[in-house]
Amino acid sequence: MPIRPENKDRYPKDWPEIRKRILERAKNRCEFCGVENHTFRENYDGRKPTYIVLTIAHLDHTPENCDPDNLRALCQACHLEYDREHHEQTKWQIIERERDKNQMFLFKEYEPKKEKKRERNNRK
Repeated sequence: MPIRPENKDRYPKDWPEIRKRILERAKNRCEFCGVENHTFRENYDGRKPTYIVLTIAHLDHTPENCDPDNLRALCQACHLEYDREHHEQTKWQIIERERDKNQMFLFKEYEPKKEKKRERNNRK
């Protein structure tokens, strides 16, 4: 999974080297299902084949914990399945954060209009 911009600072500076070591340990295969990196996987539901790109999963979902025992090289399908419960738990936090951000935006939009009205009243 790509690193979200808001989480980028949580990864160590040597993340590319850590990632490379985990891929080498996994022999460039998904450590759950065994599919090889940079190959195509057939989809049996009629969709075109999926190009496999291994990503590194943090088993405890903590980017700061880069202990090799906490990291696994996973294909997109296995990584998404592994993270499913965590995504379900955190999606509400994201929704609420976005809602709060939108409310602040609306409030900020409201304030200048209020100020303009005051300015017009002061001119009279």
